[in-house]
Amino acid sequence: MAKVKKKLTASQKRARKEAKAERQKKYMWIFMNGKQVRIKRSPTVEGVDADEYIRRNADPIWLHQNEMWEYIQTEEDDDIP
Repeated sequence: MAKVKKKLTASQKRARKEAKAERQKKYMWIFMNGKQVRIKRSPTVEGVDADEYIRRNADPIWLHQNEMWEYIQTEEDDDIP
């Protein structure tokens, strides 16, 4: 005989839904070697990847102090469309 499945209570449904939402914020699924695996998401600042946020908002002095010379915009770079 098949086992009868019990229904979840409202509080159990809510807790399960919140846990799922939290996992989706923390992790993402990708394919590696033909298998689906879960990895942590990269950190974001205001919904933008941290590296992209730094590229947009950092001044050249801060970039130089933190040895991020590849992100410093020069006048030569600005002329190229």
